[in-house]
Amino acid sequence: MRVVAGKFRSRRLASMPGMDIRPTSDKLRETLFNVLCAGNRDALAGQTFLDLFAGTGAVGIEALSRGAGKVVFVESSAKAVVLIRENLESLGVGEGYSIQRSDVTAALRKMANAGIVADVVFLDPPYAGQTLYQGTLEALALWSGVNAETAVIAEHDQRFDPGGSVGALRRQRLLKQGDAALSFYRKIT
Repeated sequence: MRVVAGKFRSRRLASMPGMDIRPTSDKLRETLFNVLCAGNRDALAGQTFLDLFAGTGAVGIEALSRGAGKVVFVESSAKAVVLIRENLESLGVGEGYSIQRSDVTAALRKMANAGIVADVVFLDPPYAGQTLYQGTLEALALWSGVNAETAVIAEHDQRFDPGGSVGALRRQRLLKQGDAALSFYRKIT
């Protein structure tokens, strides 16, 4: 696994053995950021990017590599949090991020209290935890840190549909690649 583009392009990232963490593939990350940046190299400059169910941190690290102003990694696994820290340290990243070892609901509450507004929210719950999609998307639809300009993206198994509409979130685009898919949502106000 490597960083696809930006400041840390081609740098390797560590992962965990086994199936506890399923990192977003390099190719799917490239597709995700091609859509988000739409040919504008500076599209993420200064933006706040949330990496929910962060796992290895590869998606959030990709956002940092491409100029995001702040990345918040949210992960409940202690082992994964250590791995995220190791990956960031291996790249020499010392600022522009925070790591919250927490479940997503508690992290969203904490960020709402801090007045954080996200420009991009990426979520990648374990594929086996399909109920996590519904709960997380519902929480994001109600969360004050998501507005009509926020891009909310869910990575999921292409055979599973997290929904075309969840609360105030409406899917704008669905991209399938191999066994995975990306659902892009916007909040309708």
